[in-house]
Amino acid sequence: MATLLGGIRHIPDQLDRPAQEQLVEQIRAVVAEAPLYVPELPGTGKPMSVRMTNCGSLGWVTDRQHGYRYQPYHPVTGKPWPAIPPELVELWERFAAYPKPPEACLVNFYADEARMSLHQDRDELDLEAPVLSISLGNTCLFRVGGLKRNDPTGSFRLSSGDIVVIGGEGRLAFHGVDRIYPATSTLLKNGGRINLTLRRVNP
Repeated sequence: MATLLGGIRHIPDQLDRPAQEQLVEQIRAVVAEAPLYVPELPGTGKPMSVRMTNCGSLGWVTDRQHGYRYQPYHPVTGKPWPAIPPELVELWERFAAYPKPPEACLVNFYADEARMSLHQDRDELDLEAPVLSISLGNTCLFRVGGLKRNDPTGSFRLSSGDIVVIGGEGRLAFHGVDRIYPATSTLLKNGGRINLTLRRVNP
């Protein structure tokens, strides 16, 4: 395992089963208002392997024509994103240790075959704020490296109820999801993994 850069913390088993179930219900309500869709990579238009949506005043989106960005409305429905559930704001206040509230919460749904290639979270203007990641459902193999794509990487498992904070020196560390381990959680009725990432976009 590569040494984690300062500011990257894995905090396992932070949400018990009732808290996880409550969050799943909150996310179902978000998805009912802002449906999951398949984002496209810039330039190529290749579909990503995850389905996603957002909640908050801003949402992260990507498409072939305009690339990675934040915008205040759903790219398919054209409607504003629903508000971030209070339970998630409370987790931000508890773990992010940042004075300003989150503006965006990305909701990524990973089916068992989904992956996320190594990338940096650098579309935010406020890079002083950490990214707070919450895992729900099946376990994944999470990979994290350094500030350059070819820096050494290491990986560890993220289970349902785990939290990861990416901030400080490691705020721009490359990271991704190598694989999903099927049937490692009974939280989601049809399997899969939900990853919630809370971000502050503007200074």
